[in-house]
Amino acid sequence: MRVVGDDIEPGVYPIEEAIKMAEELGVDLVEIAPNVDPPVCKVVDYGKYLYELKKKAKEVKAKASKVVVKDIRFGPHTDEHDYLFKKNHAMKFLQDGCKVKAFVFFRGREIVFKEQGTILLLRFASDLEEYGKAEQLPVLEGKKMLMVLAPKKVK
Repeated sequence: MRVVGDDIEPGVYPIEEAIKMAEELGVDLVEIAPNVDPPVCKVVDYGKYLYELKKKAKEVKAKASKVVVKDIRFGPHTDEHDYLFKKNHAMKFLQDGCKVKAFVFFRGREIVFKEQGTILLLRFASDLEEYGKAEQLPVLEGKKMLMVLAPKKVK
C-alpha cells in the first residue's frame, strides 16, 4: 500500500510496516483512496483532522450571507402618501441588502380589484428599479398578491 503523510517518507510499504510506522508516530493510518492500485493510506491524527474539518465548516457558515426578507403590505386602495412612505422604507431595506416581499392583501370582496393590485405592485417595482430588481412578477396566492424584490449587487 502507498503511504503518505507529513512526518514520513512517501512510498509503497507492506500493511504491517505501515501500521507499525503509524503506531511509532502515535497517529492513525487512514485509507484515503481504496480503489487505486496500490491503495493509498495517510498517516494522520484522525481526531485532529476531524476537528479541523469542523472548524473549516464553521468558518464557511459564519462567512455565508444570511438573506433577510422584509415585508411591505399594501391594500388595493392604498393612498399616495402611504404608498410613498412604504416605498421609502423598501428603498432603505434594499440599500441595506435585504430582500423585500411586497404584497397586496385583499379583504372580503376586495378580491374583485385584482387589476389594481397588479398595477400597484408593478408601479412599486418600477419605482425601485435602481435599487433592486423584481425576482418574480406579481402572483395571486389566495387573498394575497405577492412580488419579491432583490437588492442589486454593489460593486
